[in-house]
Amino acid sequence: MSVLDFIREDLRGLKPYSSARLEAGQAAVMLNANESPYAADAAQPLNRYPDPQPPKLLAALASLWGVSPAQVFVGRGSDEAIDLLMRGYCQAGRDAVLITPPTFGMYRVAATLQGARIVEAPLDAARDFALDVDAVLARLEAEPTIKLVFLCSPNNPTGGVISRSDLERILAATAGRALVVVDEAYGDYVDQPLALPLLGQVPHLAVLKTLSKAHGLAAARVGALLGDPALIGFVRKLMAPYPVPAPVEAAALAALAEAPALLPARIAEARSERARLAEALARMPGVARVWPSQANFVCFRVADASRTHRALLAAGVLVRDVSAQPNLAGGLRVSVGTPAENSRFLSALSIVLSAPQEAA
Repeated sequence: MSVLDFIREDLRGLKPYSSARLEAGQAAVMLNANESPYAADAAQPLNRYPDPQPPKLLAALASLWGVSPAQVFVGRGSDEAIDLLMRGYCQAGRDAVLITPPTFGMYRVAATLQGARIVEAPLDAARDFALDVDAVLARLEAEPTIKLVFLCSPNNPTGGVISRSDLERILAATAGRALVVVDEAYGDYVDQPLALPLLGQVPHLAVLKTLSKAHGLAAARVGALLGDPALIGFVRKLMAPYPVPAPVEAAALAALAEAPALLPARIAEARSERARLAEALARMPGVARVWPSQANFVCFRVADASRTHRALLAAGVLVRDVSAQPNLAGGLRVSVGTPAENSRFLSALSIVLSAPQEAA
């Protein structure tokens, strides 16, 4: 069975937009796209439309993750791939998406915008927000309209990871009926890869990747969807004409060229600083809980997340208030910064938590 067997029926014959750059070939004179023939900056000419899926960037990303270029879609962050999958697989008012809260908020936003029903299998708060695989399987059995299953590992905002055995159970249950999307935005910080080794074996598995985290390109918005070539071909039909601006491609290629020399030390530092933050938070009076994390952040609980968030901001330190997410009352998430930034955060938090609380 093909991964395309459960896309939206009305999109199976979709003819994609034919962008002008796809027609370029080896033409020396290009007069088909209504571009200006003059560049505003001769040193960095931007007057021509870029390749919709730049071959050099696809090759570099494929090499990085050990797949073929035909298995890679590159777009404007992972968010674009999430949105395209929602649009491609979910018929508004009919199909459903399974998520495991508390988790990355864009799954819910994209599903809502598409009019897809949201089915929840909450993470197990009693087990450090571990995946409740039995709950996932029960929802799948009860809800035959589920077309997409989103699993975030390491999970944002809690930092936990999914086991290979749990993933394999979900893949077995979804064969022939749903696409399983494993979001590995923070995968560079874990010890063992989860989903990538299974890509060539399981057609209904897709993996989200990004250069926004370990590679330091958050402002460039370079995300990727990895999957079966048939899936990638379908997603490319759904994309906007030019999702990768030429300067973004250049920045990504430059970062990828430097990665072998720079990335191992950066990741090692992030892991070391993550451990330092977690240990310091666990010892700090006023911190009620610190959840284990394999990402580049730590999630922890205080008595009053809103007050603590405001006080830290007043001290010049911004963290993320995640207390509105399910089972995360009092929750704050702090990203791993430089050693100096982390020390400033710990100092500020200690002062904030030791200060007398104002009467309500």
